[in-house]
Amino acid sequence: MVVAVDVGTVRVGVAASDPHRVLASPVETVAAPGHRRVAQLVAEREAVLVVVGLPTSLSGRAASASADMARAWVDRFRPLVAPVEVRLVDERLTTVSATAALRASGRSAKRSRAVVDQAAAVALLQAVLDAPPPRP
Repeated sequence: MVVAVDVGTVRVGVAASDPHRVLASPVETVAAPGHRRVAQLVAEREAVLVVVGLPTSLSGRAASASADMARAWVDRFRPLVAPVEVRLVDERLTTVSATAALRASGRSAKRSRAVVDQAAAVALLQAVLDAPPPRP
């Protein structure tokens, strides 16, 4: 199983794959920083991989305050879930696409706040699950 985390300053969205790593589903929105709760969710699901969104600009640069925050979050989180692998993954536009999908489903921005982080984690995880395996 794979768990995905969308780190924010206020909330942290969590999603998980099915055991076959085909489908991403929302799990929970945790108050930031949420390290311990996310570690509990990883343990409960017996995850073998955690992917954490790394805010990346459209040009491909991961140099911003948000990217630094994601890296710092991972640095504090890794020891809580070791030996589970924790990997930073480009999250370009996941929050934007999640917000657009929620609006398209008829949810207002105000009603979406609590789930947009989960939806972003789902989008991130689904992109990871759908990506072709790396070439040797």
